[in-house]
Amino acid sequence: MEAEQPKPKSIEVKIKVYATAINDYDWCITTGKPLAYRLFFGLFCPKKKIMIPGMEVAGIVDQAGNNATKFKVGDAVYGDISEFGCGSFAEFLCIDEKALARKPNNMSFEEATSIPHAAMLALQGLRDVGQIKEHQKILINGAGGGVGSFGLQIAKLYNADVTGVDTGEKLKTMQTQGFDKTIDYKKEDFTKGDQQYDLILDCKTNRSLWKFLKVLKPKGKYVSIGGRSSKLLQMLYMSPILKLFSKKRVHLVTLKPNRDLEYINQLYEENSIYYVIDGPYNFDKIPWAIQRFGDGLHYGKIVIKVN
Repeated sequence: MEAEQPKPKSIEVKIKVYATAINDYDWCITTGKPLAYRLFFGLFCPKKKIMIPGMEVAGIVDQAGNNATKFKVGDAVYGDISEFGCGSFAEFLCIDEKALARKPNNMSFEEATSIPHAAMLALQGLRDVGQIKEHQKILINGAGGGVGSFGLQIAKLYNADVTGVDTGEKLKTMQTQGFDKTIDYKKEDFTKGDQQYDLILDCKTNRSLWKFLKVLKPKGKYVSIGGRSSKLLQMLYMSPILKLFSKKRVHLVTLKPNRDLEYINQLYEENSIYYVIDGPYNFDKIPWAIQRFGDGLHYGKIVIKVN
């Protein structure tokens, strides 16, 4: 789709996009599923403000609005822009300057764009909501994607024993990454096993909550980062009831975009964390890449090189 180059409003900056990444929102906008998302995106087609998908970006500031003071032209920036809109599947993007942070010099644009959404979900899910502790047994469901990759590395900072659940070619990558155990969900139902976990990070939320409760330890925590609407509603209704007869707890992550980027950057500089990138693929591969994401064939973050 051809469009005129955008012009930044008062506190916006115009970015020349160098890299972007594929996320669940992009798949949902494209397919219109789950149907509940249409209340936010548009009933029959995407709303005008999200006609161009894309919620992670890394690039160079090309122009600043009259009242934008955070960056100057030429600054390298990146961030999860979902709090202020989307539109990173483009050569140029205008967005509120508060949606962005300065890109570290030792980080490529492709690496930078793979961080904000997945790393924040993993960190806030495990540390802030899950309150991870040393040497716990952790299970990550849907562990082969971006959140799972960062989740493993964050859990290992706490010397945790980490089990990852996924399928297909992702399992090989997960084993290379350092999961203590990998489970192919097409061959084994971990919710029927004897192993119990202190903390479960669910990147899919595609099973009944009761099945997860069976494999939680007596004071274990289940943390979802999002998923099927019906399962999330089940969590919402059952959480207060669960507190009446159990010490097990269920939580849903309310993402705070970009809040802990400095911490992740520090871990990167200390060689305590790295990025697992599927790609980068060329800009014209975006439709194929979104389908790859929807089919669950990707590993780590699918990254698109724009300029």
